[in-house]
Amino acid sequence: MLKESTELVLGADPANRQWLLNGTSAQQDILLSFRGWQYTAFYASVSVAGSGSGSEQTYVHLARRLLTRKTWDVIVFEDYPQVTDDGHNTIQIGICRGDGTIHLAYDHHSSQLHYRFSQAGVATDPKHVVWDSSIFTTTLDTLPGTVAPITNITYPRFLAVDQDMMFSYRTGMAGLGSEELYTYSSKTGKYVSVGTYLEGNDNNPYINGLDYFNSRLHVTWTYRDFVPFEGWDKSTGVQHKQQAGPNGIENNHDLWYSYSDDLGRSWKNDAGSTIAELGKGGSVRCDKKDIKVFSIPKGCGAHNQEDQVVDHEGGVHVLNRDTMDGHMQWKHYYRTPQGTSIYPLLPFLLSDDVFCLGVWGQSPLPNVTALLGGKRGVMAVTKQNDIYFVLPENRGTNSGDKSAGTLTILKATKGGKFVDYELVWTGGCYSSEPRVDRARLHDDNVLSLYLRRQELDSHLATIVVREFDVATI
Repeated sequence: MLKESTELVLGADPANRQWLLNGTSAQQDILLSFRGWQYTAFYASVSVAGSGSGSEQTYVHLARRLLTRKTWDVIVFEDYPQVTDDGHNTIQIGICRGDGTIHLAYDHHSSQLHYRFSQAGVATDPKHVVWDSSIFTTTLDTLPGTVAPITNITYPRFLAVDQDMMFSYRTGMAGLGSEELYTYSSKTGKYVSVGTYLEGNDNNPYINGLDYFNSRLHVTWTYRDFVPFEGWDKSTGVQHKQQAGPNGIENNHDLWYSYSDDLGRSWKNDAGSTIAELGKGGSVRCDKKDIKVFSIPKGCGAHNQEDQVVDHEGGVHVLNRDTMDGHMQWKHYYRTPQGTSIYPLLPFLLSDDVFCLGVWGQSPLPNVTALLGGKRGVMAVTKQNDIYFVLPENRGTNSGDKSAGTLTILKATKGGKFVDYELVWTGGCYSSEPRVDRARLHDDNVLSLYLRRQELDSHLATIVVREFDVATI
């Protein structure tokens, strides 16, 4: 079992919001370590909370700490009040390793870009930086290097790629959207559009993550089919800009996979064939061959945006859920590294959807209960290539609600073929979807989690980072 942990307090969660803003699965890297410092962000008020639900103005708080310290340095960006009570409108962080810039995107649900970035060197020379808002730009609606304002954005995310960085987001709406991709150069300080890499076709892809390992981008996703609703085709329509819009989880289906060996300019299917060249107008679409790796029909519980991670041998791990075995279960889906034979996957139930260079399998997770639409979990890989699953108790059927429960942590080892799931910790009272600092686990053997701790007998909650030393387990 994991030893007792350390808890570091960031601040009070907004008290008068119905939906979660801090700690949701779409925040791919809300907690990240770089060069001995840890960075995170959260929404909070700067004065006494308002008197009614949704009345509270919150502001982006950007925090950092030296990993040897337990206290945070915090910047509050008071020039941008966040007022929308919608759990989609979260904060994302990116750090470009090459130039040391920190990038923030925030407050999006089919809306105009809200983005700011720091001066160069802030993350590469942190000891000599005056940590205040003056080192950042104001809120921008364009990316450096682009001209036109970017509109209709949901679920932005940053991804470190060697010395540079990538930026992706969904355009459109639930059930009718696509995924866009940009690259950011540390040499020029500018973004360049790569194009639409996942194109919706009367549906939209919900990605489980975007990962980069050994010069390869990996993406897995589920599709949500579109069901027309009154006003969907009118520019004044706002029904889709809600926590629970008119196209829901019941329209999600299947697990899909593609990869790119040239930073997103072209994409291959599971069999290794090129299926889309963005420079020639191509895009990955649901009618492409050998990209569906598991059949999960609509109405069978596949969640949107659960999680994925790539291990240190190139194996792809996906966390999601389905009812394909007769009841709702969290599932661990796994693709062996390219060129690996079927034999290491024998404990898994193999997929019969594709013939691929790797082999896909699935296995249910023990000691946890999943609900349709419930809170989503997260995974991370250790230096030893073991996998940790961090899973929130599912009580509510909307992942954005504030229902609280215990947290369960499972461990699966490379030596156990990733199916020797061991219960290593359960406890706490948390009301968010856990997020993890993947770099800290790999570099320091510390499982560092971003959580919303629910106060007992109160509607109040605190944003915390809880850390477990996993070196001796």
